[in-house]
Amino acid sequence: MAEAPSRPPRSSRFRATLRGLAVDATPLRASRDFRRIWLGLLISEFGSEFTLVATFVQVTRLTGSAAAVGVTGLFGLAALAVGSIAGGAILDRFDRRKLLIAAQLGFMASSGILLAGAIAGHPPLWLIYLAVALSAGFSAIDSPTRSAMTPRLVGPELLPSALAVNQVIWNFTGLIGPALAGVVIEGFGLSLAYGLDLVTFVAMLVAALGIKPMPPERAEGATVGWAAVKEGFAYLKGRRVLQSTFVIDAIAMVFGMPRVLFTFLAAMQFHGSDAVVGLLFSAPAVGALLASLTSGWIGHIRHQGRAVIWAVVLWGVGITAFGLVGDRLWLALLFLAFAGGADVISAVFRSTILQLSVPDSLRGRISGIHILVVSGGPKLGDLEAGLVAQAFTPTVSVVSGGLLCIVGAGLVAWLVPEFRRYHAGDAA
Repeated sequence: MAEAPSRPPRSSRFRATLRGLAVDATPLRASRDFRRIWLGLLISEFGSEFTLVATFVQVTRLTGSAAAVGVTGLFGLAALAVGSIAGGAILDRFDRRKLLIAAQLGFMASSGILLAGAIAGHPPLWLIYLAVALSAGFSAIDSPTRSAMTPRLVGPELLPSALAVNQVIWNFTGLIGPALAGVVIEGFGLSLAYGLDLVTFVAMLVAALGIKPMPPERAEGATVGWAAVKEGFAYLKGRRVLQSTFVIDAIAMVFGMPRVLFTFLAAMQFHGSDAVVGLLFSAPAVGALLASLTSGWIGHIRHQGRAVIWAVVLWGVGITAFGLVGDRLWLALLFLAFAGGADVISAVFRSTILQLSVPDSLRGRISGIHILVVSGGPKLGDLEAGLVAQAFTPTVSVVSGGLLCIVGAGLVAWLVPEFRRYHAGDAA
């Protein structure tokens, strides 16, 4: 009688489980150019987090108005929209490496304006708004260019892993950057924060200069100029699953992103300083980083639309709970971290659905529209949260936004059943 196969030792099973959960770093090993861009982005994003905190702190100091801080989002959104429309005419026309280089130069100009204003001492408010708008406009070129490059750098099989690895950047820098920014601003001033941002863009510029040229795969008779912009938007017509990835993220970011209130909540509710502001900005990235680093299971999830819906619901739950904690800072940070973990899962699946369902000849333009939603949602959310807080209280603004996220996700699931039923195999 044959002996039954022996089970592997418990320690071996534990290590295998950990390997299954750990983020898949294969794209970094497989593609030199993807690795270079990843490292450049890792460094430059640290600087961007410094500027994000610094601009909110600076406008708060200059005006003391939540609505004025929220207006930074309005300027950013307007520039992002203009940049997305202009970018639609060129993103699938020119070498993406050259576009990436141009975007870094634009970012450096924006940081230079903020640095000059901080050195001057009391810059006019319009100068800060101008720099925020300039940065947002160039992000409409930078982000979709990198997104459109990724599938060709790593291939479709490694795309979900590559997107998860990219989330490690956003969330690691989102965790460390704002916390350090709060300390730097409090101890050394705004000038150093803006100066560090300016210097870190050099890393991404060097990375872009070091990769191979990547002209787009244009189809014969491809449209150019304004016709190319219209073609990008026309592609979305009737594609309700793709549309839903945009809509559900807009709901989450417009109503459930309370970052514009962090400077006020730190002082009024948690009785803290600029260092507490940095902690509030960093908290969502704690959960998001943990979710990114344990994202090995993501490649096995096939019902991706359902995963996005539940992730947005959990994001809304976390934000609502954050608004209800009173002055208990540790509990507030915990709920923000919970929300951040849910958000990164939503982001990975939404990006996967988009990148695998759009042809390369349109990928830059559709990625541009996607970035308009992903980056524009928080900027519009800044305005919404600031106005509601000005009319009522910051707590009312946070709690109502979280609840609207939950309701909005439920409505998308109900009104677009094909999104709820979307399966990874549908991309084919």
